Amino acid sequence: MSKLINLRTFKEFFESSTGGGIILFICVVLALIIANSPLGEGLLTFLSTTLGFENESIQLNYSIKQWIDDGLMAIFFLLVGLEIKRELVEGELASPKKAALPIFAAIGGALLPAAIYAIFNHNADTHHGWGIPMATDIAFALAVISMLDKRVPASLKVFLAALAIVDDLLAILVIAIFYSSDLHYTYLLYAGGIFALQLAFNKFGVKNILAYIIPGIFMWYFIHHSGIHATIAGVLTAMTLPTTPDEKESPLEKLEHLLAKPVNFIIIPIFAFVNTAIVLSTDMLGGLTSPMGLGIILGLIVGKSVGILLTCWLCVKSGLSSLPEGAGWKHMFGVGLLGGIGFTMSIFVAMLSFSDALHIEEAKLAILVASLLAGTLGYTYLSALGKKNAQIDKL
Repeated sequence: MSKLINLRTFKEFFESSTGGGIILFICVVLALIIANSPLGEGLLTFLSTTLGFENESIQLNYSIKQWIDDGLMAIFFLLVGLEIKRELVEGELASPKKAALPIFAAIGGALLPAAIYAIFNHNADTHHGWGIPMATDIAFALAVISMLDKRVPASLKVFLAALAIVDDLLAILVIAIFYSSDLHYTYLLYAGGIFALQLAFNKFGVKNILAYIIPGIFMWYFIHHSGIHATIAGVLTAMTLPTTPDEKESPLEKLEHLLAKPVNFIIIPIFAFVNTAIVLSTDMLGGLTSPMGLGIILGLIVGKSVGILLTCWLCVKSGLSSLPEGAGWKHMFGVGLLGGIGFTMSIFVAMLSFSDALHIEEAKLAILVASLLAGTLGYTYLSALGKKNAQIDKL
C-alpha cells in the first residue's frame, strides 16, 4: 500500500506546475556545490570533452557543453515556439483585445531593463550585454506563482504565462538580430529552402510530425554554420507545425504534449546545472557591484517590475485593454517582480554577449542573485497580499 502511495505522490509531483521549478532550483544548488568542491575540476573537464565527428564536408565535433547549449536548447526553443504559435491561434494572444496587455507589458518589461543596463554600462567593455536583463524565465516564474495557489487570481497566472511567452519571442528576435556572428549566406539559403519545404508541408496538410522534425534537424545544422544561433531552428520549425483552434488535438499540440515534460524536467535542469557550475571567487563577488552586475540586478528587479506595471497602466488607462479578471494594480506589481526571474534565457544571452570568461561567470552570478531576489520578493509580496485580501473577505 505504501508503495502505491509513494508512486502516486511521485506522479503528482511530475504532473504539477511546480515540479519543474523545484528540480531546476535543486540543479542550480547542486551545480554550485559541486563546482566549488574537489569534484569541480573533474566536472569542467567532463563538460569540455568533445563528442561527434567531422570531415571535409561535415563539422559536428563539439564539447558536451556546446551540445547542451546549442543542441538540447534547440529542443527547448522548439517547445517555446510551439507555445507561442498555440497562443497566437487559440490562446491569450489570439485576439487583439486579449493579446494587447501581455504583449505591451512584455515589451515594456524588456525595454526598461535594457535601458537601465545600457545606462550603467555606457562606454564600458560590457555594454554588449544589454539583452541580458530583458528576459523572463517561464519555468521558474510559473513555478513560483503556482505555489501561491488560490492566494492569487487564476487569471493572473494566465497573464504571466502569456507575458513570459511574448517575452521569450522578443528574446529570440534579439538573439537572432543582435547576437549573431558573421553571416554565411550559403548556409542561410539552405536553411531557408528547408523552411520553405516545411511551410509547403503545412500548406498541403501533411500531419506527420516527423515530416517537420527531420528537416528541422538539417535546418539546425545549416543555421548553426550560418552565424545565427542554431536554437532559432527550433522556433522556425515550431511555426510550421499545423494546428487548429478547435478541440481536436493537432500535430502541434501533440508535439507540445510530448516535449513538455522532457524539456521541463530534463533539458532545462541539465542546462541550468551545466551553466551554473560557477567556481565562486572574491573577484567575482566584486562583479555584483560593477556596472555590469548592477545593470543586470537593477534591470531585472527594478526594470522588470516598473516596466511591466507602467505599461499595463498605460494600456488600461488608454482603453486598449483591461486588467486580468479579479486582479488589481497591487497584483500587477507582484507579477512584475516575478518577471524579474531571468535565469535560463538571461544566462543564454550572457554567454552570447561576452568573450571574456570572467565576465560570463560574473554575469551568471548576477543573474542568479537577481532571479533569487525577484522570486523571493514576488512570492512574499503576493502571498501577503493574498492573505490580506482573504482576511478582508471574512469581515
